Amino acid sequence: MERTDGILRMLKINYASSQDDISKFTWRPVLQVFSYLDEDQIEMMNKSSKAVLKYMVVDKDNPNSVMTMITKSRENARSVQDHITKDLWQCLNEFYHLMRDEKLYRSLMVEDPVTVLDTLIKQGLLYYGTTEVTMARGESLCFMNIGKYLERAIQTIDILDVKFRDLSADLETPMDTTSWKYFLQSISGYELYLRSYRSGFEARNILDQTLFNVNFPRSLQYSLILMQRYFERLKNQQSLSSHEEVNFMIGKLKSRIQYSNLQTIADVGLHTFLNEINRDLYAIGNALSQKYFAYS
Repeated sequence: MERTDGILRMLKINYASSQDDISKFTWRPVLQVFSYLDEDQIEMMNKSSKAVLKYMVVDKDNPNSVMTMITKSRENARSVQDHITKDLWQCLNEFYHLMRDEKLYRSLMVEDPVTVLDTLIKQGLLYYGTTEVTMARGESLCFMNIGKYLERAIQTIDILDVKFRDLSADLETPMDTTSWKYFLQSISGYELYLRSYRSGFEARNILDQTLFNVNFPRSLQYSLILMQRYFERLKNQQSLSSHEEVNFMIGKLKSRIQYSNLQTIADVGLHTFLNEINRDLYAIGNALSQKYFAYS
């Protein structure tokens, strides 16, 4: 569900951007972050909004499409109905049937893509609100939130890596105002950026907010703080050794980010820094899977 939310927001803002500057616009960054397509496949559709929207929203053969992920989320929810509320199950079920509505496909392809994407984003917000209001504060909610913030952290790193790929380690690189406005809007960080930084759009400020700002819900540091907070609630005597091992991995990465700054990034290189963080996030995900979900 977290990946669905990220994709929908990225698609909505990038579609709006594509209408402003058709000649220079490309879907390449979105496809690099949220698809498994190779460079040749990306090249074939990177200028076609209709092709990208179809592939990323309703294509059943795309493992990362909204349709696929909502279907998987519903299947997962069905298998754990004893651990989630009836309201949450109904919310996911409604989302699933909305995705299968033929009117949605027609509106997305022919009529009004922005309204369709807005509707799907709001359905996702309904899911988040239903989870927050109805779920008991127990083990089930902890695992849901650990997964949410792990996915969010990985998204943040992937998006930054693609967006900054063409920049050098010099964080004083001039920024294109329009491009970076759309980037911040796509991660719901535009308003906070305007309130926090008075010097316009600068690479160092965007990195600072997206990696280190604990008041930004999509920052890497915020995600790691919440991930550790929910994981600590899972501590019990039956899985004490597994808990300590994974908690150490989360805490180590959290401390690294907490005690890093823009100079640290400049010293090692942004791409190298992001790759190392990404590697550690996947290691945490694999450890969670092995310690808590793998069959012995």
